[in-house]
Amino acid sequence: MSGHSKWAGIKHKKGALDAIKGKVFSRLSKEITICARMGGGDPEGNSSLRLAIAKAREANMPADNIKRAIARGTGVGGGEGIIESVIYEGYGAGGVAVLVEALTDNKKRAASEIRHIFSRHSGNMGEAGCVSWLFAKKGVLTIDKKAISEDKLFELALSSGAEDIKTEDDEYTITTQPSDFEGVRGAIKSQGLEIKQAEIEMLPQNYIKVGEKDARQVLKLVEMLEDNDDAQHVWSNMDIPDELLNE
Repeated sequence: MSGHSKWAGIKHKKGALDAIKGKVFSRLSKEITICARMGGGDPEGNSSLRLAIAKAREANMPADNIKRAIARGTGVGGGEGIIESVIYEGYGAGGVAVLVEALTDNKKRAASEIRHIFSRHSGNMGEAGCVSWLFAKKGVLTIDKKAISEDKLFELALSSGAEDIKTEDDEYTITTQPSDFEGVRGAIKSQGLEIKQAEIEMLPQNYIKVGEKDARQVLKLVEMLEDNDDAQHVWSNMDIPDELLNE
């Protein structure tokens, strides 16, 4: 999980920049829309929608925005194209695997833009399935170490369905199967503990160590992919060099 921990730190900083750029609400709105489309507009019976709404509220997204996104997903919003979920896969510098989850109303345009970004930043977009097998979908939650002792968290998390717990630097990282994610998240919150991060992610099965030059190229590739309006999440199996991370 060391590679994930490093990526999480960079993504946290990137999230702050996204908020400044006004991208957060747009991405959350798309996520709510696709969840409502796939599982219905009632969050009580749609766990994916319930999680998406919770993330939107944590980001202080206005209630009207949430309602409009749900309405669009259930087909009563009107006037806009249908949003579809698409996965794009490829390789960055040094053979690093890159996985992009996009939500778009124009798959041809999105594919063209994503392919162009790969090619401009020392990468290549591949065929479906070329790197996805290197990743596994998991629920990931992080908690500050000061909030609870390791023994207490271990007992709480495992009893509520967690798969594993790692202690890294100043935080705990809990992984779950996607089906157990909400139960573990609820159990932790019921104890009054603050969760730093709670996401369903595609975690690499292993990480690739690369030199500083390749690492910088991959970071630039990831940054440009995340800046794309259709991209929701970007995952990589690069283990970032410590000296670059410190910089």
